[in-house]
Amino acid sequence: MSPRRAPFCRPAALPGKPGRLLRAAFAALVPLLGAAAAHAQLDCDLNGRSVNPANGATTAGKTGLLRCKDRASGELQREEQLQNGVFMGLVRIYEKGKLAKEHSVNAKGNIQGRAREFSPTGRVLREANYDDGQERGLVRSFYPDGKLRRVIFYPDTGSNSERASAEFTERGQLSALRCADAPTLSPAVDDARLCGFSGTGPSQVDLFDAQGSLRSRLSYVSGKRTRLQNFYDNGKTAMLDETVGNQRTEQNYSSEGVKRRETAYLLVERASVRVREQAFSEKGTLVRDQRWNSAGEPIVDDSYYLNGQPSSKSAYSGSGDTRTVEITEFYDTGERAALGRYQVVGRGRQIPIGTHQRFSEKGSLLAESSFDAKGRVTRERAWDESGELQRDDEVFEDGSRKAR
Repeated sequence: MSPRRAPFCRPAALPGKPGRLLRAAFAALVPLLGAAAAHAQLDCDLNGRSVNPANGATTAGKTGLLRCKDRASGELQREEQLQNGVFMGLVRIYEKGKLAKEHSVNAKGNIQGRAREFSPTGRVLREANYDDGQERGLVRSFYPDGKLRRVIFYPDTGSNSERASAEFTERGQLSALRCADAPTLSPAVDDARLCGFSGTGPSQVDLFDAQGSLRSRLSYVSGKRTRLQNFYDNGKTAMLDETVGNQRTEQNYSSEGVKRRETAYLLVERASVRVREQAFSEKGTLVRDQRWNSAGEPIVDDSYYLNGQPSSKSAYSGSGDTRTVEITEFYDTGERAALGRYQVVGRGRQIPIGTHQRFSEKGSLLAESSFDAKGRVTRERAWDESGELQRDDEVFEDGSRKAR
């Protein structure tokens, strides 16, 4: 969506200071006339008499229509009403002699009422209503052929942020939609139907790009989006985001149609908490499965080899400072390779505690390390494949081993 144009504002004329303020007001008009007009010499008249808007004394206390023309070409550049020396009322801006913009301003110099912009052929390109410089109600813009390009609704009170909007391609196809908590875009757009206010179930809305290709498919219920599906150029699903009850699920796919990631969220009040995330390989096999509780704390983190066998499993327990995780590692044959417990501290940092073990592919114990509550190793033992003890070392705090 292109940025909204800022309304034109001008300092108000104060009694007793017409010259300085009118000169400032006229100087503010120059950028609106375009780069060419900015360097042009203008001849202005008020009610048929020559005036110089840069010299407030020539317009002080006067009422009428100020008209300015390019001296070289004679083309009309601007028309503006004055009331008792104050720029107030109708404003028309011309480009190459044709009307380009038309609006009215109040005594403060802010746009008031209807404002329109025109194409060189005279078609309306944009129309809006203002209240003291703030856009209100429906703001519409059009393509040069007259087709609707964009419609935005601004509430009558509060901030000037938009509440609902719709955009269309030059083909007339919908390209973007934003729903409010009630229908607001009529009669320009039937958002009662598009945003699911009809009471007949979820709506279905298709969004297209400039080439006419389907890009998104959405569903709304009472203005709330319940489903979003995005598509690749080849028509396959790129992303699927769906809300059912208090759970939202987002799925991401490769351009070949293979699901690569799935994330589930728990919707609580105005926030969402991630409770599960799965990652998949290029062939669609599960490679990682993570889960969290409603407080956002991890409870499971499992990973898998491409052959489907587990690579590691992490099971969390406890809460707060007493949270621990038991991690089991596996060979790609499915046999256990290692086992250990950790205390979870800080931002996911893990301190080894208790006894940690490593195993051979045949399941026999190969090594064992014992840790104290601070994560320092206190004893290390090792065995050969036949189970015969090869080493048994006591380890001190500085890392040195007991002499044998």
